[in-house]
Amino acid sequence: MLKQFIQLIKRFLPPYKGYLVWNLILNILAQVLNVFSFALIIPILQTLFKVSQETYTFIPWGSVNIIDAAKNNFYWYMNELIADKGALWVLIMSGVMLIVLTALKTACYFGSAATLIPLRTGIVRDMRTMVYNKVLHLPLSFFSEERKGDIISRMSSDISTLENCLSNSLDMLIKNPIAIIVTLTTLFCIDWKLTLFVLAVSPLIAWVMGLISRKLRRKSKETQTLWGALLAQLDETLGGLRIVKAFLAEDKMQRRFNDVNDNYRNSMVRMSVRQASAHPVSEFMGTAIIVIVLWGGGLIILGNRSSMDASLFIYYLVMLYNIINPIKDLSKAYYNIPIGMGCWERVDKILSAVNPIQEIASPHSLKAFEKEILFRHVGFSYTDGHPVLRDINLTVPKGKTIALVGQSGSGKSTLVDLVPRFHDVQEGEILIDGTNVKEVRVKGLRALIGNVNQEAILFNDTFFNNIAFGVEGATMEQVVEAARIANAHDFIMETPEGYDTYIGDRGCLLSGGQRQRISIARAILKNPPILILDEATSALDTESERLVQEALERLMKSRTTIAIAHRLSTIRSADEICVMQDGQIVERGTHEELIALGGYYKRLNDMQSL
Repeated sequence: MLKQFIQLIKRFLPPYKGYLVWNLILNILAQVLNVFSFALIIPILQTLFKVSQETYTFIPWGSVNIIDAAKNNFYWYMNELIADKGALWVLIMSGVMLIVLTALKTACYFGSAATLIPLRTGIVRDMRTMVYNKVLHLPLSFFSEERKGDIISRMSSDISTLENCLSNSLDMLIKNPIAIIVTLTTLFCIDWKLTLFVLAVSPLIAWVMGLISRKLRRKSKETQTLWGALLAQLDETLGGLRIVKAFLAEDKMQRRFNDVNDNYRNSMVRMSVRQASAHPVSEFMGTAIIVIVLWGGGLIILGNRSSMDASLFIYYLVMLYNIINPIKDLSKAYYNIPIGMGCWERVDKILSAVNPIQEIASPHSLKAFEKEILFRHVGFSYTDGHPVLRDINLTVPKGKTIALVGQSGSGKSTLVDLVPRFHDVQEGEILIDGTNVKEVRVKGLRALIGNVNQEAILFNDTFFNNIAFGVEGATMEQVVEAARIANAHDFIMETPEGYDTYIGDRGCLLSGGQRQRISIARAILKNPPILILDEATSALDTESERLVQEALERLMKSRTTIAIAHRLSTIRSADEICVMQDGQIVERGTHEELIALGGYYKRLNDMQSL
């Protein structure tokens, strides 16, 4: 788990290595100053208040080990200063030195914390950017298998939890190991036997912390999954609120929400209780170790079996207690990490999702559409063993209009989605001017195609920005001209701010016909040579359909068009009509030819006429 956390940091760390280096330097300085500031107190007290009657003489450096020499010579120097300047002067100067050391130490602590802020906030920003970019580039099939609310939960709640995990853990994982190493080194220098004894009883703490953290990780993943279900429930309610009210289903939806909400709350309680145990457990374990060392060290000193005197043992206990706080903070980080890693697994499911729409190493660039679109023995299925399209052969010449009709589920929308590579052909191939679409740069391919769908997909923005969507550098004159051609200019100008008027979420402030005409204006401004119309007028009233149909006819002029239609009146003038049934083209020809054929198309026409 800790290994996974370190791998996560490594993945996002490279742009912020400089901050990490400064953090390490400042943390090491802070801990060294911390050791010396504590070490300064004991010899001062010992010398000033005559705790020890031992006399010291200067020992040449190198004649004994450096630690004993440093200790002896420091005591000797303090005695010389007291004899020369007086005890009060030494006390004042020692206090000043302690203040200076403490000021330097706290400045280093502040600097180390400040250098981590741009690091952790930058990592979280990069995570959000990566997830959003991945969502933009994943195929549509990925989102048909995932609930929208759960995806929003991963991008919002899970990454926010990860941010808290980084904020609480990153500083602790850098600062506390340094503090532990520096302090342990000091303890070994004072008495290595006693320190080995301390280390022998320490694994008990690690075992208890590991036991709790493993359960925390499982609970974190479960809790975040339930939060995703809660958001999904809310999203479904908001999207279907009209139906909920119409069918008097408020109580039913309330019960469903309460069940999910209660499950989330119960899971959160269990996880939080385990997380809250981190501090008490580490506090108890740390105090127990101090008491054990106090017993053991006391017996050693009272039995005169150690070179430590009472003052040095006090310093040893101070340093040992000083190591408890880093261990406690490290345990908090160790408890926070499982929560963050549970969220990371859910976020990484998006980042590691395989995108089947891949470009070849050296894709072709399509600058223009010159000749034809050719479907050659095309087959496709969403799930194995259930083909949606079977052996489709179709030619769409440049400048012609090809219409697709047939019952719902016959594969019409899937067929047109294969042209811009929203899905990839599994059998056969689609060629544009003789080049397989799989060998073409995806952006170049989609730049040639304009879409007008049954549901006009608009954004909570102005008329201008919705029409100019995807067209860089569009001018007001170009947008107005596109709106005029789409029969949208008049109703836009009736709004309070004209083209700068916001249209609401998904265009909710507009009627169906108005939304569709804005969608057509957007396609007109893009000016694509290939046009795909997916039942663009099927959801409109007669008057709106007439206005939209006029706009479509202007849009279709001199363009190659593939049109899906349920209303046969809208595609009578198509150059060729293909009738689809069960994923196959069963009839094809002009309107008159298909009527004369007396098959499925004629039955559709007769039913609509009736």
